[in-house]
Amino acid sequence: MSTRRQDVDDALARLARLHPKKIDLSLGRLQRLLTALGNPQDSLPPTIHVAGTNGKGSTCAYLAEMARTKGEKVHIYTSPHLVDFNERILLDSRPVDDQLLIEAFARCEAANFGEPITFFEITTAAALLLFSEHPADRLILEVGLGGRYDATNVIGKPALTVITPVSMDHQEFLGNDLATIAREKAGICKFGVPVVIGSQSDEAEAAILEEAQKVGAPPWVWGRDYNAYMQHGRLVYEDETRVWDLPAPGLLGPHQIMNAGAAAACAAILGWPESAAAGGIANASWPARLQNITRGPLGEIASKAGAELWLDGGHNEAAAKALSHALADMDERDERPLVIIAGFSPNKDVKAWCRQFAGLARRMIVVEFSSGRGGSQSAQDVVAAAKAAGLHADPAGGLIPAMKNAAREHPAPRILIGGSLYLAGEALALGDAPPHRTPG
Repeated sequence: MSTRRQDVDDALARLARLHPKKIDLSLGRLQRLLTALGNPQDSLPPTIHVAGTNGKGSTCAYLAEMARTKGEKVHIYTSPHLVDFNERILLDSRPVDDQLLIEAFARCEAANFGEPITFFEITTAAALLLFSEHPADRLILEVGLGGRYDATNVIGKPALTVITPVSMDHQEFLGNDLATIAREKAGICKFGVPVVIGSQSDEAEAAILEEAQKVGAPPWVWGRDYNAYMQHGRLVYEDETRVWDLPAPGLLGPHQIMNAGAAAACAAILGWPESAAAGGIANASWPARLQNITRGPLGEIASKAGAELWLDGGHNEAAAKALSHALADMDERDERPLVIIAGFSPNKDVKAWCRQFAGLARRMIVVEFSSGRGGSQSAQDVVAAAKAAGLHADPAGGLIPAMKNAAREHPAPRILIGGSLYLAGEALALGDAPPHRTPG
């Protein structure tokens, strides 16, 4: 490992020790630090702020590619990372340089003066500092968790806000019912700033609209103010004043129609041309979102067995439902036995995730991982939950043994690695440097 890379790791470890809790939703600590830094959040490029449960990353990918197609210089903030922390902070669409990152961390540590602050809060402060000091035409800003008290919600007046589909997730922080969770997501709405509302359940949509009305945020609602659907292999986007004939989404799965449609609605509101929307939708890419793996140690095992290998980080019931539909569509076009290799972070509803694949997957191979906010659930617990959901499941001692086991399924199988973005990161890093072990 290079000296500079070790310096990044050392800084991340120090930042993680500044607060006893890994997640403590609040804005006060961050606002104090930002004031000490000169309020960089007030000097950002025009910002699109994206919240939701599922589809945030994909929607950000479409928006960023649309802006680039239009000729804009784009900064992007997302989380968590898959392999390198630098993936979270993209300056002009490229991961931040190690030295810039180390310097930003040092300035934030000095300004924080040893006060308690969570890992996500202080690293978000570093990101905002970098975005404010490197000119760009656009910032795509993804919420970390929730919305109202998420560290990204210090932006006074974004150009636009987006709320992708909301479902049950992170109940220990956001609430135990869909309406409460949706209201927390809608906490990013701002007075006079249009909010694009993706496809929602009736309960979630009503809660989001109520919050938008409270603050005076004009809503653009899926199915009411805009719509998108596939026709003759093309994506058709419609609202009251336009119909766009767009390419099929570059990201795979039926659920991408909603994500691409929400991004197209953003383009329409911002006055971007149809050509920008078309280029962004066709050319967007986002790792670990139904990503076909053909290289590296895992890809080589799949190739030798004539198998397909897919990687997806969706970790809740709604994401699993969308993923199972996408895999069922693949099976209709090219029938193969489906084998799932999966691992899950603590507190995830494994049974609900696995239930979406009952009757579709031949079997599940369970692995553990060490990255993320505390590693994974035990393989034994996941196997029990998978069996309770109707899946045949067995443990394996890591991704390589699991892949070799899965590849022996006949005829040539379709293999999915899923259940966690952290597991996806370890899969992508296999054979290279290991992922950064950070808690946020």
